[in-house]
Amino acid sequence: MNKTRTIIQTMITLAAASLGLIAALAWNDAIKALIRRLLGEDDSLAGLFIYALLATALAVVVLLILANAAARVGGEAAISREAEG
Repeated sequence: MNKTRTIIQTMITLAAASLGLIAALAWNDAIKALIRRLLGEDDSLAGLFIYALLATALAVVVLLILANAAARVGGEAAISREAEG
C-alpha cells in the first residue's frame, strides 16, 4: 500500500473517531440532563446508575447491530456471538 493512501486512510479514521467522540459527548450531556429532569435531583447516585445502565445497554445494542452489518458485507466484526460460531 502506498504512503499517500495510508496517510489518507489514517486521516479519515482519526476524523471519524473525533466526530464520534463529539457526538458521544453531546449525547452524554443530553442523557444526563434528561435523567436529572426525570428524577428531579442533581447528580444523585440513582441517576448516575441509571445513566450507566442506559449507556451500557445502548452500547451493546449498537455493537450487535454493527456486528450484523459487518457480517452481511463479508467483513469481520470486533465482537462475535458464541452461538453462531
